[in-house]
Amino acid sequence: MHDIESIPLAQLTTLRTGAAPERMREASTTAELVDVLRDTWSGREPWFVLGGGSNLFVGDEPFEGTVIRVRTEGIEELPSPHAGRVRLRAQAGHGWDAFVAYAVEHGYAGLEAMSGIPGTVGAAPVQNIGAYGQEIQETLVEVELIDEATGEISTVPASELGLGFRTSVLKHHYGGEPLRRAVILSVTVDLLVAGERIVRGEQLRRALALHDDAPVPLGWVRERILATRASKGMLLDDADPDTHGVGSFFQNAIVPESVARALPPECPRWPVAPDLDAVTVIPLASYDGLVPQTKTEAPDVKVSAAWLIEQAGIRKGFKLPRSRASVSTKHALALTNRGGATAGEVAELARFIQSRVHAEFGLVLQPEPVLVGVEL
Repeated sequence: MHDIESIPLAQLTTLRTGAAPERMREASTTAELVDVLRDTWSGREPWFVLGGGSNLFVGDEPFEGTVIRVRTEGIEELPSPHAGRVRLRAQAGHGWDAFVAYAVEHGYAGLEAMSGIPGTVGAAPVQNIGAYGQEIQETLVEVELIDEATGEISTVPASELGLGFRTSVLKHHYGGEPLRRAVILSVTVDLLVAGERIVRGEQLRRALALHDDAPVPLGWVRERILATRASKGMLLDDADPDTHGVGSFFQNAIVPESVARALPPECPRWPVAPDLDAVTVIPLASYDGLVPQTKTEAPDVKVSAAWLIEQAGIRKGFKLPRSRASVSTKHALALTNRGGATAGEVAELARFIQSRVHAEFGLVLQPEPVLVGVEL
């Protein structure tokens, strides 16, 4: 039932590590995907789904379970309840950048800054992907998913996904299980119908070198973002070893404002916006006519992991002796496979970087990709 010959995961992941799993299956339609998942779950064996393989770090030993390749594709346009907007529903296996390209070509704004991010649509909410200040949670409406525990399909609003900085309730965090074990079948976003836009975000304006508030075409934004990502080795290219990785291997650190103050002032940082719409609930039985004063707390701060790595003495292109894994020659945050590197070699380099940053700044960098059969 949709079983295929197992392929070494080194051939299917952008980091190019991983042996052939014990069993491999694939699905090209949503109905097939549901059938494959339910059948796999009935056997209660280890499993994981594989889309574009761009956010996956797989170990050298064969995975003792089933890998399910998600090959579903398709985009559907739906009416939006909001004037001047449109909704797009994409199947989980659809390529993310192809999805962004479709939106830009049709004049739908809201995804263009995330051009060039590898992977599939179904993986985007799991990771809450983002780039240059734009995140999928800004336009995400809902996902259709199937739960492992029940095998039931449901439509879940974005507000119930626990979306945070590169995380969600569906993500396998290093050292732990997801809060909800489920697989996304489709994703729906709500976009502005506009062939051009005024760029507001500081990070995106800086990336685009904008100096005024004149609206710019979506296609122009996409082209500039793709060029910027290519210059950093963040666009997949078989001929460029700098792209044989998972993009940013470590997450930018989110720290309290007091911790950020202790870092050198030249360390790039961005405030993490507080919840301005937070609601205080007072039980009616205990209400005495007074509303407690809202506590004002300093927002957390996001600091640049790439800067921390470089200032800890790890330069672009750095590698350990006799290792085939190295830091990208274009971006300090990317770990790359220079050709035939084992997962062990990549992990050794990652641990070395973590130890140097911790020794220098007291911060522990967390890996961004999902780790399967690997420990840091």
